[in-house]
Amino acid sequence: MTAGMSRARRRVRVLGALAVAASWSVLFVGAAQPAAADAQSKQWYLASMQTEDMWKVTTGEGIKVAVIDSGVNSSTPSLQGQVLKGIDATEAPGDETDDYSGHGTTMAELIAGTGKGGGLKGLAPGAKIIPFRVALDEFEKQKPSITIQDVANAIRAAADSDARIISMSVGGFYSSPVEREAIKYAKSKGKLLFAAVGNEGHKENKAGYPAAYPEVVGVASADRAGKVSYFSQHAGTVDLASPGSDVPSWCDNSFKSYCDGDGGTSAATAIASASAALVWSLHPDWTANQVLNVLFDTAGRDWKDGERSKYLGHGLIRPSMNVLKGKGTPGAPDISPLTKEKTTDATKSSEPSASKSGSPQPAKNGEVVDKAVAVKDSNSSDDGNKLGLILGVAAAVAVLGGVAYAVVRRRKAA
Repeated sequence: MTAGMSRARRRVRVLGALAVAASWSVLFVGAAQPAAADAQSKQWYLASMQTEDMWKVTTGEGIKVAVIDSGVNSSTPSLQGQVLKGIDATEAPGDETDDYSGHGTTMAELIAGTGKGGGLKGLAPGAKIIPFRVALDEFEKQKPSITIQDVANAIRAAADSDARIISMSVGGFYSSPVEREAIKYAKSKGKLLFAAVGNEGHKENKAGYPAAYPEVVGVASADRAGKVSYFSQHAGTVDLASPGSDVPSWCDNSFKSYCDGDGGTSAATAIASASAALVWSLHPDWTANQVLNVLFDTAGRDWKDGERSKYLGHGLIRPSMNVLKGKGTPGAPDISPLTKEKTTDATKSSEPSASKSGSPQPAKNGEVVDKAVAVKDSNSSDDGNKLGLILGVAAAVAVLGGVAYAVVRRRKAA
């Protein structure tokens, strides 16, 4: 799933589903934007999320994030020194730093960009990026020899890497046994996985994978007012919502300029991954379960704790509630906040805390609580949402298009 650039050239159109929810809280209302006349001045959420104050406490140092996408250009001013050795799973010419669309580089900058040269500033500039290139969209069609299991292979490679967080701004309407097993493997290795729910909410609005897998945190896109972006899919797979509307991105793979538009659920996923990096950096002894439990616990919402809104999941992500105020209950290190089941990946926390009581979370694609009112955001730009998530199909997975995975495997950027 790619998200963000207003590209008519991209096959993936952004989702359009919608809903009003709890606002970003006081932190997200009326916040002044940066004065810089560059891409950062359009990153409205940086001020809203109190990043300058959080960065005085932590910048995400010590945390590595795997970005499974179109590749990451490590030479942009904002990413110089931020990108570690990764893997190219496409078997096509080039390597993981040859970003064929600009999407993966945008996601990496939104996570750990330093902002140098007027580039995008990452929410966790102290974190490091490990890129895993897979085939998405047009690139996949141009390279028919690419392995059908590139995404699954990338997930497994990321699971075996030093990355604690796996960010996947990609998705398709079909799952595959190979990809499912790769996701389970990554979870067993103690990784925290985030994936975009997709940008087809105003159209087909089907459950998208890998976001729909039980072990993956499905991320929806929200706008400045705390409403779900009209295009954000809401098919029972949303666990959290993160800024995605009006987030700039690289226009293309020439890396000459940034374009306005909706970053979509792709950008939302990157920002959610960066939020997790900030919390985990501050609490390095926590497990993935505990970091996620705190993100759920501190999310902005106006419905009962432990329940999921159809559009916003557990609510609007707010890492500052933990970083600046120490709020959030980490819970048991070996109980998944997603499934409420015991996991085998957790290494014992140095200071384990009791699991927070609460009702079991509804299964993905099942019945969910929704106190948000569905509303069309007339100010949202459909053109900017055409940035589809660009991650390749894993294993035998089929692409967002409606063809069985045995026949088609393409995935879109979200």
